[in-house]
Amino acid sequence: MKNIRNFCIIAHIDHGKSTLADRLLEMTKTVTGKDLQAQVLDDMDLERERGITIKSHAIQMDYMYKGEKYVLNLIDTPGHVDFSYEVSRSIAACEGALLIVDASQGIQAQTISNLYMALEHDLEIIPVMNKIDLPGAMPEEVEDQIVDLLGCKREEIIRASGKTGEGVDKVLEAIVERIKPPVGDPDAPLQCLIFDSVFNPFRGIIAYFKIINGTINSGDHVKFVATEKEYLADEIGILRLDMEPKQRLSAGNVGYIISGIKTSKEVKVGDTITTVANPCEKAIEGFQEVKPMVFAGVYPIVTEDFENLRSSIEKLQLNDASLTFQAESSLALGFGFRCGFLGMLHMEIIQERLEREFNMNVITTVPNVEYDVYTKKGAKIEVHNPSGLPDLTLIERIEEPYIRASIITSTEYIGPIMTLCLGKRGELVRQDYVSGNRVELIYDMPLGEIVFDFYDKLKSISKGYASFDYHPHGMRESKLVKLDVLLNGEPVDALSTLTHFDNAYPLGKRMCEKLKELIPRQQFEVAIQAAIGTKIIARETIKAVRKDVTAKCYGGDVSRKRKLLEKQKEGKKRMKQIGTVEVPQKAFLEVLKLD
Repeated sequence: MKNIRNFCIIAHIDHGKSTLADRLLEMTKTVTGKDLQAQVLDDMDLERERGITIKSHAIQMDYMYKGEKYVLNLIDTPGHVDFSYEVSRSIAACEGALLIVDASQGIQAQTISNLYMALEHDLEIIPVMNKIDLPGAMPEEVEDQIVDLLGCKREEIIRASGKTGEGVDKVLEAIVERIKPPVGDPDAPLQCLIFDSVFNPFRGIIAYFKIINGTINSGDHVKFVATEKEYLADEIGILRLDMEPKQRLSAGNVGYIISGIKTSKEVKVGDTITTVANPCEKAIEGFQEVKPMVFAGVYPIVTEDFENLRSSIEKLQLNDASLTFQAESSLALGFGFRCGFLGMLHMEIIQERLEREFNMNVITTVPNVEYDVYTKKGAKIEVHNPSGLPDLTLIERIEEPYIRASIITSTEYIGPIMTLCLGKRGELVRQDYVSGNRVELIYDMPLGEIVFDFYDKLKSISKGYASFDYHPHGMRESKLVKLDVLLNGEPVDALSTLTHFDNAYPLGKRMCEKLKELIPRQQFEVAIQAAIGTKIIARETIKAVRKDVTAKCYGGDVSRKRKLLEKQKEGKKRMKQIGTVEVPQKAFLEVLKLD
């Protein structure tokens, strides 16, 4: 065990984690020849196209140091705030972390957030300054920032370049020398922490684990503590570029287990594996449940695909434990699921993965957050969907989730960023100067306001120089109203939203105008209205398609024309009573994109 090292790589987006991981794999000769490509661990098409890491990836390397062979288990993690749950799970399976900082950009919001997560788990931090080969690198300034943040000595910071391979040998030496070997007793009852799982159509569910105590052999009779299900360990092994079967693994190792599990509910990330013959006394503690931030309805375009969509989401949930879902129905869209996501990018990725990996075409409704509604009888109701809101007369107050946001930017963009945050009902908590011309703004903001386009606007205002990170900060009472869209007096439930009272009027007006463009003209007049309760706040009218009934009258008395027009008017009136307005799918999607 003294020769095992488990570590992960944490950093802000685009600071070079995956590139540095490539160099480590190359130097330890884990990946050679034709397998060696850029971002070798990002195996999803989506990850390669977008140049981002979505899943954390584990791989084992062998490294010779001073004549001894060491086993290094590396986990490469995502940098985007929407995938922070992947990072937290990776950190739980490690004893050390490489903290990577871009020499040309310095410390960003996500760097700090991931660092605190690692320190909570008592990981040994090795600071690495990456991209020092860039012409815009500022090694001295960035070193000052790292020293301020970590309180480490200057000589502990390793200067490296993932692109050229400079300094990578020092990184490997530091991993062996500074990171402590895992602690655990190979002879104690078996305790393994599941930190990830994937679905394989031929072999069922494959769970990735880290052995805290004990030893596991191929063919053992094992038990999953949380679900209390028992299995045979058909195959166990270690994670190289492909899976490599082994006969036995003992404490401190990271590996995988295949036991023919077919249903996704039986594997929970954070669960403990033990043996049936000699079970452990208690499960491993300290693993957090995921808390979704954004909720949206996901519906199949063809209603018959409902069951296929259910199995697709279940398989996807194995691969992405931060996705939560439950069945719901809507008058306009039929049966579907209310899904919980960690953010808008997460939602976009899930939608795209459903289309690519499972051929599921889906519609996503307006994203919203979870609200706590307190009734006059003192009951508390959690509302994920505007249609679940009780009658206004029964509501005492509504509370919405707030976040504590950290924005790091250069001083020249402070003004526009503050204006943006104030427009989103943000409250400035404090303003700290990180170094020179870099400032950290701490805001308390309602989560519902940042869900849609806050991140995009922040990036465009600051020309890409602002970094953003947030964490939940409790619930607060707010003046929220339910905005309904009515077509000829009938509410369309898929278009209703919960919004702050101050935003309701402009939002209602924009929705009505957009729908007027998108809904095709009918044989009768269609009224599009936005309403709060019984009060109409905006209206647009789609004029009826009319046949020219007076065309056959040439000359003659005006009363004849009037008679024909009156007859047509009666017909239109009758049609309006029995006619229904179909909202095209395109209209739903367009209204969701409203700024």
